[in-house]
Amino acid sequence: MEDLKIRRKCEDMITYGYVVLRQFPKSERHVLSQEIRNTMWALLRLIIICNKRYFKKTTMQDLDAELDLLRSQIRMAQKIGYLSFKSYEVWSRHLDEIGRMIGGWFKSLQKGGAGNVA
Repeated sequence: MEDLKIRRKCEDMITYGYVVLRQFPKSERHVLSQEIRNTMWALLRLIIICNKRYFKKTTMQDLDAELDLLRSQIRMAQKIGYLSFKSYEVWSRHLDEIGRMIGGWFKSLQKGGAGNVA
């Protein structure tokens, strides 16, 4: 069930992200904004793939790396001034929650010992 919750949380984060990305300057909508969109969709894609696979370790590592990339992109957008501090704060909370869920998912696989995290 945890994987379904994380998928829902990721979809909520993408919905929020699209609202915030509309506020980026037009000059950045096809550059940094597009990169962030691609990373958000890659994150959701990896969650779905990880849920379907039996051996999950490498996919979980890719998922964690993609989340870290998204955090960096959002941090850069805030530093550059495309993202208000409030929006950055809310988005970061979404990402932190997803990160905790990924960590919990990974730990549950390690304890399960069903060959999932070999």
